[in-house]
This record gives sequence, structure tokens and C-alpha cells, in this order.
Amino acid sequence: MKSMDVVELVFFAVATFFVLGGGVFTVAARNPIRSAMGLLTSIVGVAGMYLLLSAEFLAAIQILVYAGAVVILFIFVIMLLGPSAMSERDTKTAISRYLAAGVFLASAGTALVLLARMAGAATKFAPAPAGFGHIEAIGHELFTGDLTPFELSGALLLVAVVGAVAVARGKQIDPTLHPQAPDAGPNALPKESAK
Repeated sequence: MKSMDVVELVFFAVATFFVLGGGVFTVAARNPIRSAMGLLTSIVGVAGMYLLLSAEFLAAIQILVYAGAVVILFIFVIMLLGPSAMSERDTKTAISRYLAAGVFLASAGTALVLLARMAGAATKFAPAPAGFGHIEAIGHELFTGDLTPFELSGALLLVAVVGAVAVARGKQIDPTLHPQAPDAGPNALPKESAK
């Protein structure tokens, strides 16, 4: 086996671990912030698989759009909901944060070592045809043959954000459903001043 094949196999194994592990963590995590971090891990793994397929543009767009915009949007929505959407156990644990930081640093170190080993073996590509990869060509493909999937993905993201807000809001207690006693509450007058 050549050394390049071993590096590709290791890179594929790491990307697959990120995709599968991130997907399981997204579904299994009780804390919504951790679930969003699992989604981010899965998205980075998919970008790595795009790199293995020599689709560098798709890998960059995967990181920029999904990791840089969609996951941040989910985190903003979760943060707007406030701490009432999180359980007490999740807000007090520090071990899992240190473990996640260790996994991240180990993954980043492994990626840097693999990139350093591959620095001398750059792939030579044939010259691209005229107009390939330009904004006009991508826009033409996006808004002609691929218009329906493009619009459906936008609607899917909107439904996902609305669903995340609805699920998180369902956990909160609506104060209008539980009326307070007439003499209780922050706006209630003392008994001697009510006379």
C-alpha cells in the first residue's frame, strides 16, 4: 500500500467518524447547545468527504454556509430562548466541556499532521474549461436545473428553525395558564394599603 493511500484511508476514517459521531450526538444530546455542536461536527465531516472527492468548492461552501451560518443561526435561536431551555445538570458539568475540548484539540492536531505530511505531494489538475466555476456558471446551474432543490432546502431550513423554537418554547411554562391568587404576585398590594 502506498503512503498516499494510507493517508486517504485515515482521512476517510476520521471524516466518517465525524459524520456518524456528530449525527448520533446531535440526536442523543439533551442540551440544545451540545446538539448544535454535534451538528457542526457532522457538517465538518461531510466537508472532509467532499475534499476526498476533489470537490474543494463544495467543501468550502459546506463550511461557510452550513457551519458558518446555519449552525450559528441555530445557536442564536437557542440563546434567545434563554437558560430555561437547558436542564440544571447540563449547566453545572465541566468534565464534558474539557473532554470535548480535548477531542477537538486532538482532531485539530491530527489534521495538521496529515496536512503537513501531504504538503509535498500536491495534486496537479488539468486546466479547467473557460467559465468553469465562475459565479455566472454556478448561478445558471443553481437557478435553472437545480432551482427546485435550492428552494426546497431554503424552506427546509426555515421549517427547522421554526420547529426548534416551537419545541423549546413547549418546555416553558406559560404564566397565563396558571392564574395567581388575587393577593399574590409582584404587583399585588399589601393588605393594609388595599383597604
